[in-house]
Amino acid sequence: MLMPGKVKYRKQHRGRRRGKAWRGSTLSFGDYGLKALEAGWVTGRQIEASRVAIMRFIKRGGKLWIRIFPDKPVTKKPAEVRMGSGKGAPDHWVAVIRPGRILFEVAGVSEGLAKEALRLASYKLPIKTKFVSREGQEGGGSATEGNAAAV
Repeated sequence: MLMPGKVKYRKQHRGRRRGKAWRGSTLSFGDYGLKALEAGWVTGRQIEASRVAIMRFIKRGGKLWIRIFPDKPVTKKPAEVRMGSGKGAPDHWVAVIRPGRILFEVAGVSEGLAKEALRLASYKLPIKTKFVSREGQEGGGSATEGNAAAV
């Protein structure tokens, strides 16, 4: 499961889920990608489940890039513990996702195969996503879908 090796501070504030992604909003490595349409937290387990779903479907045919990393600790207090006595211990790690962020990229496979693999991966994620391709993103990350440019 993904988690940072070392962090400066063990516990973080929750933060606010405002704004959109400026960095990581265009395809950089692959030909097809999965783009987030809403803000949210994606856990390390969800990222790993999506990765497994993609790799099982494309079967060594292509290359996969994971563009997100869970570097925010989420704390949790044990069950049936009284209120107070400080903040809980870190329980799991999440990646903060803003709308427009590219989550996964694939290359070396056909568009149909990539679309189906990324669709399977999107079922593992708690946010709405969209399939994008290089043709559909000529203007530097336009909002059109990859197959909408061919219509």
